[in-house]
Amino acid sequence: MRVLCLCLLSVCAAWPQFRTTGSLVVAPTTVRDGKGRLVDGLDASDLILYDNNVMRPIQADISTYPISLVVAVESSDSSKAILDKLGSSGILFAQLLAADQGETALVQFSDKDKVTQLVDFTSDPDDLTHELQRMRPDGDGAAVLDGLAKALDMLAHRKPGRRLIVLMISESRDRSSAAKLPEVVRTVQRLNAAVYWLTFSTTLAQYTDRKVRTVGDEEDANRKGIDPKKDATPLPADTPPFNLLGPFTALAHLTKPNLAEIFGGLTGGQARDFLTKSALESSIHAVGEEIHRQYILTFAPPPGPAGLFHAIRVEVKDHKDWKATTRQGYWAMQ
Repeated sequence: MRVLCLCLLSVCAAWPQFRTTGSLVVAPTTVRDGKGRLVDGLDASDLILYDNNVMRPIQADISTYPISLVVAVESSDSSKAILDKLGSSGILFAQLLAADQGETALVQFSDKDKVTQLVDFTSDPDDLTHELQRMRPDGDGAAVLDGLAKALDMLAHRKPGRRLIVLMISESRDRSSAAKLPEVVRTVQRLNAAVYWLTFSTTLAQYTDRKVRTVGDEEDANRKGIDPKKDATPLPADTPPFNLLGPFTALAHLTKPNLAEIFGGLTGGQARDFLTKSALESSIHAVGEEIHRQYILTFAPPPGPAGLFHAIRVEVKDHKDWKATTRQGYWAMQ
């Protein structure tokens, strides 16, 4: 992650014009004990925050901020097996992640000209489930940054006083976006949004079963000569299951930045891998548990020139074996 951070610093060195609308830096912080269990019941006096190795006065808010959540799903051809696993996740997004007083929106993306808002902010899980079950592959690209940029633009218009979160369900690397990394990083920091990422391997995903869906799938099933009421066997893939060029394409893709690690580290979120439906649901549960048991630390950044990166870290007093995890840092602003 230090290497990734240094790469971003070199990219962002020409950002003297960078500004944010907030006067405080927000640092969502997760605390785990020596056995990896989440720790509750701490306050500001129990935590120490260092900004470039200088201790800063902090406030720790454990009150529940209402959440505005955007779930952004990659809908490329290579993610078709993943889309089948998302059909029943609407209730998890609305009631587990966004939770009480929360709201959830849904976006899908593939090619750079195919980024679509499917559901505006809602508290009704049925709205999300309906669109998730209807979602189909619609391109061969992975405009990951474009999808994230769309999610952030939607969050930028929410009312003040809400906690802004993006959940990306996609590859971890971009293949076709028009948006640029520095622009999206600038936006995510201005909003103080947290980005969580559920990633999957496009090479391995094609080997997982793709079941016939029972809602809104009649036309697709009939086209393939399958009766969805009688036949629950996996649908044949539209392309051969083993692509001879797939491994080479995947290797070339690895030379691009790992966006899941970059944005997770910079915003205090996390990146988790999954492949099966049960692993997907477990990952959503893990993200939800962390979101709702974090300490929301805020502090006033020191005066100084804009555009300089400040590394931050948090420690727990009197518990050297406890680990506090927060965002890696922020860019100074004026």
